[in-house]
Amino acid sequence: MKEKTDVEEKNVIPDPWSLPLETLDVSKAEIFQSNQHGEYFRRLRQESPVHFCQESQFGPFWSITKFNDIVAIDSDHKRFSSDTNIVIGDALPELVTPMFIAMDEPKHGVQRKTVQPAVAPTQLSELEVLIRQRVGYILDSLPVNEEFNWVELVSKEITTQMLATLFDIPFEDRHLLPYWSDVATTSETVGIEVDMNERQRVLEECLAYFSKLWHERAAEPRKFDFISLFAHGEETKNMINDPMEFLGNLILLIVGGNDTTRNSISAGVVELNRNPKEYDKLKSDPSLIPNMVSEIIRYQTPLGHMRRTALEDVEFKGHTIHKGDKVVMWYVSGNRDEEVIENPDAFIIDRNKARHHLSFGFGIHRCMGNRVGEMQLRILWEEILKRFDRIELTGEPERVLSNFVMGYSKVPVVVHKK
Repeated sequence: MKEKTDVEEKNVIPDPWSLPLETLDVSKAEIFQSNQHGEYFRRLRQESPVHFCQESQFGPFWSITKFNDIVAIDSDHKRFSSDTNIVIGDALPELVTPMFIAMDEPKHGVQRKTVQPAVAPTQLSELEVLIRQRVGYILDSLPVNEEFNWVELVSKEITTQMLATLFDIPFEDRHLLPYWSDVATTSETVGIEVDMNERQRVLEECLAYFSKLWHERAAEPRKFDFISLFAHGEETKNMINDPMEFLGNLILLIVGGNDTTRNSISAGVVELNRNPKEYDKLKSDPSLIPNMVSEIIRYQTPLGHMRRTALEDVEFKGHTIHKGDKVVMWYVSGNRDEEVIENPDAFIIDRNKARHHLSFGFGIHRCMGNRVGEMQLRILWEEILKRFDRIELTGEPERVLSNFVMGYSKVPVVVHKK
């Protein structure tokens, strides 16, 4: 019998039910890439919903895996801090970049409020026409009856064009945005070994690009793009003097607007193909699209977790969480909590209360651009149904290696016109 190679041995994901509960480590990126995280979290929800992992590549951490417990932690910003870091791992010290999602009050609220107008309802109504035009152009440019990667030609392109508009950068530079996003979320903090010197060089390139834009926008009248709003904000106009804070907020806005929507666009195609009755349901009743969008975002959970740090000793559900402990809220698990969501492992596009999910977070850090993401998905599927009889999945999708970004690198498809 042929022996397994070291690579094959490394890629074998053990059955979580066969492991001692105290050794269960759900932070391993390989578990998510192989799409086997579901059973790990099922066991934790059933046997240890507030679970302490003593040893991991990121050090000890608490896992919060049930819906209502996550809401409780996420809403308690006085005892659980977002300051410095909101992912399970710690970046290298020289790469720690402040950003408002990783800040506590009052600074968080001030910076968030400054850029909020870019995604306000009035702005969204103006953006809708532009998004629809761009989506239509992208879909009309797709090869028909010929296999291609949906991630590259559709998911990434739609979100990149939207981001280019929100930052108001030259359209020809738009492909820099997903590149910077991928580099920013590719590090030891999510379980991938990369050349950190190269990562730093790329992020410095990103900072230089936007610093030039900042000075241009500051000299012009205020507009409704992110950079102009920061440059003219009374409380943020000096942010340019703290390059790391500026870079941190850039990365936050790029990743927040890129990874989440991109991976939901990919997931919609994957899950409709895996659930053909739901695809038929959609085709016969396009009015289900807004509800389906929420179900896609719940089912995929584009960002799998957020982390907090305990500011004091906290008694929580019979456990003592000590000051300084890492507390990881696994949204990807909470969205499968059987006690809160009926039949949570099923993808149901007309699900009741589909918007009752954790993918956008809760409390003061709830996703600022959630309506923009939902609008892009809604418009995309409205335009798809006008043009195509079916988008056919032609091979097994490939997931990214990450415990943070729940995403796809490849979704092979063929589109069939009506």
